[in-house]
Amino acid sequence: MFKFIGLITTVSCSLLVSIIISNPAIAQGKRILIRDAETESTIRAYSLPLFEAAGLNPSSVSIKLILNDNLNAFVSGGQNIFLNTGLILKTVNVDEVIGVIAHETGHIAGGHLARTSGAIEDAQTIGIVSSILGVGAGILTGRGDLAAAAVAGGVEATKRSFLKFSRTQESSADQAALSMLDDVGMSARGLYDFLHVLEDNDLLSPERQNPYQRSHPITRERIEVIESHMDRSSYTDVRPAESVQLAHERIQAKLYAYTYPFILTMRQYPDSDTSVAARYARAFAYYKKPDLEKGLELIDQLIAEYPNDPYFHELKAQMLFDHGQVARSVAHYELAVRLAPESALLSLELGQAQVATEQAVLIDPAIRNLKNSLAIEPKSSFAWHQLAIAYGRSNRMGMSTLALAEEAILQRRYDDAIYQAGKAKTMFDTGTKEHLQAEDILNAADNAVRSSQ
Repeated sequence: MFKFIGLITTVSCSLLVSIIISNPAIAQGKRILIRDAETESTIRAYSLPLFEAAGLNPSSVSIKLILNDNLNAFVSGGQNIFLNTGLILKTVNVDEVIGVIAHETGHIAGGHLARTSGAIEDAQTIGIVSSILGVGAGILTGRGDLAAAAVAGGVEATKRSFLKFSRTQESSADQAALSMLDDVGMSARGLYDFLHVLEDNDLLSPERQNPYQRSHPITRERIEVIESHMDRSSYTDVRPAESVQLAHERIQAKLYAYTYPFILTMRQYPDSDTSVAARYARAFAYYKKPDLEKGLELIDQLIAEYPNDPYFHELKAQMLFDHGQVARSVAHYELAVRLAPESALLSLELGQAQVATEQAVLIDPAIRNLKNSLAIEPKSSFAWHQLAIAYGRSNRMGMSTLALAEEAILQRRYDDAIYQAGKAKTMFDTGTKEHLQAEDILNAADNAVRSSQ
C-alpha cells in the first residue's frame, strides 16, 4: 500500500530551463517519493523487456514514484527512472506509459545523464562570457541599460546552448526507444500519442506548459521521425494485451483514490461502474474516508472473486492495521506475501504488523520476514528500524544495535551511525560476521564525515 518515503534531492537528466537559469551549475529539486507494491510490480512487468532490449541489467534499474500531479518523468542518479503519479493518472492507454519508459530507458542506455553536466558547464560558460563582454561594454560606455541587456543576453545564450544539447538528447532517446519497442514487439503508437499531447502544450503560455514539455523539447521533426518509423514497423498496430491494460487501470484507480478527496473519487468511479478498477477505487476511498465497514465490504467482495490476488489482501490488511486491528491484519499480510513472495514491500509490511502486535510468538517470524525484505532491498532504512525493534523485543541487543547502525548510515546520520556501530563492535567477538559488519559501518561513516569537512 502507498507509503510516504519523504523528500529527496536529485540531479536529473530532464532539466527545466527555469532551473538552469536560476542555478546553472547544479539543477536540483526536492521531490516527494511514495511506494506501492502493486504499482511498482505492474510498471516493472512491462518495463523489464525494454531494459533487456537496451542491454541493461534489469535489477540495476529502479523505478520510483513521485507524488506530483504533473505529466512528468525523468532519469536521475544513475539508472533511476522517476515517474510522476500524474503521468500514470493522465495517460489513457498503458502503451503511452510504456513509450515514455522506453524513451527514458534510451537516456540511460545512451549515458545522457553523465553528459548533461558537461553540457551545463558549456552552456554556463557561453552565458558567462556573453555577460562579461556585455557588462564590460556597458562600463566602458557608461550605459547601464547596455549592461542589463547583456546580462539578459547571456542568460538567453545559456538557455539556447543547453536546449540545443537537450533536443539532440531527446532525438537520440527517441531513436533508442523505437529500436527497443521493435525488439520486444511493441508499437510506438503510445510514444507517438504522448508526444502529440505534449505538442499541444506549445500553444499554451510558458507558465501553463507541462514541465515534461519544457524539459523534453517537442519538435515537429521528432514526431515525424516516429511517424516514419510507424509506417515501416511491423508492430505499429500491435496493442498491449488486455490484461496489461486492465492492470494499468487498476493502479490508476488506486492512485486516484489515494490522491484525490472522497467525493472526487466517487464522481470518477461511481457505483454504476462495476469494473474491478472502479470497485477497487471505491474500496480504497471508503478506507481513506474513513468508513472501515463499507471499505471492508467492498474489498471482501473483490477477495471473494479473486482469492489469489495479493494486493486485495494487502488492502484489507492495511485497512485493519490502520484502524487498530493489528492482530487481524497479520493473516491477510501473510496471504499477500505467500502470493507475491518476491515483493520486498509486502514482506516489510508483514514484519511491521507482526512486530506491532507485541506478541512474543510473532517476533521470530517478524525477524524472518524483515530479513527477507532486506535481502531484496538492503537499503531500506525503515526495514532496518523495524528489525532493530524486533531484535530488541527478543533481547538480542547486539543485533538490535547493529540494525540501528545500518538505519543511521542509510539516513546519513553519521554521528549516530558511528555511535551505534562502535557500541555494536563491543557486543560481538572479533572476526565474526557481525563484528566485521559493525567495522564496515564505522569506516563508511568516518569517511563520510571526513569528506564533508
